Amino acid sequence: MGSDGARRKGIALTDRQRIAWLRLIRSDNVGPATFRDLINHFGSAEAALDALPELSRRGGSTRSIRVATVAEAEREIETAHRLGACFIGIGEPDYPPALRQIDAAPPLIAAKGDLGIANLPSVGIVGSRNASISGAKFAAMMAREIGRAGYCVVSGLARGIDAAAHRASLDSGTIAAMAGGLDQPYPPENVDLLDQICSGRGLAISEMPFGWEPRARDFPRRNRLIAGVALGVVVIEAAARSGSLITARLAGEFGRLVFAVPGSPLDPRCEGTNGLLKDGATVTTRSQDVLQALAPISQVDLFSQNEADEPDSEEGREHALAPPPNDDERLVIVEALGPTPVEIDDIIRHTGLAASSVYLVLLELDIAGRLERHAGGFVSLSMID
Repeated sequence: MGSDGARRKGIALTDRQRIAWLRLIRSDNVGPATFRDLINHFGSAEAALDALPELSRRGGSTRSIRVATVAEAEREIETAHRLGACFIGIGEPDYPPALRQIDAAPPLIAAKGDLGIANLPSVGIVGSRNASISGAKFAAMMAREIGRAGYCVVSGLARGIDAAAHRASLDSGTIAAMAGGLDQPYPPENVDLLDQICSGRGLAISEMPFGWEPRARDFPRRNRLIAGVALGVVVIEAAARSGSLITARLAGEFGRLVFAVPGSPLDPRCEGTNGLLKDGATVTTRSQDVLQALAPISQVDLFSQNEADEPDSEEGREHALAPPPNDDERLVIVEALGPTPVEIDDIIRHTGLAASSVYLVLLELDIAGRLERHAGGFVSLSMID
């Protein structure tokens, strides 16, 4: 299915590439940032898969790394097809353009529904699970009016504000970002809502494997999807310790606009949103506040560049064939690291070694489970071996 006016750009993966990409992201110690670095260094997912055991050994791991098999990847793709879903690579036309640009974007997402919806400009609407009646009504009003203006509404399928925003935008377009696999919706009472989203003008997305039941630590990843897909995020009723505030923080880090609806200082559900306003979020009392702020950036194609495609040149293969750093160089890089996050450029300057050598050793440590990655491209040495 498609959506009118969607801007589709990108290059489709071959079936063989899709299997290799899925194997790579499902292998031990390979997250989105590591995936990107592996592709950039080795030129393809297949070459990176072949290199994983040796990288892990050189990084100091004493255990064999688990590399996802072809059979495992094929089974997951078959499961997706059986459920009417598919996997979309970061450089493909149906990958959400804004999400493509965030730091460590998911290289593959599972998607079910109207794929063309992903190419519409999106606005996130999030808030309290135990929303007030007025909060839910305001969320629905915002979603309807924003949808009529040509935007897709993205949220997290949670009860309360999320559900109200999804329901109000079923006709205009909505994206549900999920914390678990697409076949593991949460909460259970929103299963019917998810079915309505996927069978109409909507889309469900997840970066987690099919069969993955969401746990507490998975919801910040879901929030990252919401913040990444959207041009701006509207927060309606959020307590002081709320997942919606995580979404707002991530949106700010990604350069998105953050909107907050003021509420009574006597209502604990509004403590977080009022705090966002103190920190500089845009005061929002009507949909026009959002539409006017987004108008200058939603009318131009800000996200036309595709990243993390498999290079068709010899560059990646040249890097892969280059001799690895010797033990002395590797020791210098490891000793430059510690528990405090540092920029990779600082490591290069401090050690005086070639950037290619530093990046390769960091990859080795990463695959061996000895490197921690932080926001903004910072890294540190893991203290847990």
